[in-house]
Amino acid sequence: MVTTRVPKLLEERKMKSVILAVLSLALAAQLAGCAPEVGSERWCNNMKEKPKGDWSANETADYAKHCLFRGSGK
Repeated sequence: MVTTRVPKLLEERKMKSVILAVLSLALAAQLAGCAPEVGSERWCNNMKEKPKGDWSANETADYAKHCLFRGSGK
């Protein structure tokens, strides 16, 4: 009886691992989908609220390009 139970336990562990992986990917996709598009009004507002010391070099350049100088070339 023990030998028939071991494969079943392994199958349950595999299934739990697969379910956990799928849920993790779904959560990551959901979180990535919530980020506003760089340069949008929402993104600019979020950056205004974020401490300047936490900005990356790319965020600083994007903020200057899309939020500070928006429409200056028109």
